[in-house]
Amino acid sequence: MHYVYSLKCMGGFYIGCTNDITDRLNRHQNGNVPATADRLPLSLEFYIAIEDKYKSFELEKYLKSGSGRAFVKNI
Repeated sequence: MHYVYSLKCMGGFYIGCTNDITDRLNRHQNGNVPATADRLPLSLEFYIAIEDKYKSFELEKYLKSGSGRAFVKNI
């Protein structure tokens, strides 16, 4: 499985994609991910499990777009 996830962090939120959600969240929380290291603390808002790796990348890309960010903000 591949996971598209949203983290609530200082100053907004972060969208990411991984095949190991537990490890990735631990890396974020420990400050090992440069994109979120200076935005701690953070919490998992949601994740979506997708079997197809490429579809998960497409969803991540959409959620990072203007309309995708608006969608995430509204939910």
